[in-house]
Amino acid sequence: MSSWALQDAKNRFSAVVNAAIEGNPQRVTRRGKPAVVVIAAEEYERLRHLEKAKAPSFPELLLAMPQDDGDFERMRIGMRPTDFECS
Repeated sequence: MSSWALQDAKNRFSAVVNAAIEGNPQRVTRRGKPAVVVIAAEEYERLRHLEKAKAPSFPELLLAMPQDDGDFERMRIGMRPTDFECS
């Protein structure tokens, strides 16, 4: 993966984009630290699809909850103050 200083990436943005489109991710640094990686839109969509495919659905999360009816410690919470006035 090629690495560019931010100023160089700004000056040669077309080259950064072209390299990313060709399948070579481009790292851009700011003050010597990695800031962003430029990748092709197709690669980005592929990665998003993979992320979504790995994420459990809401029903799967519900079914994964413990079903043993085990005991748990309840929090000791006092009554909240109320200022009801009856007339």
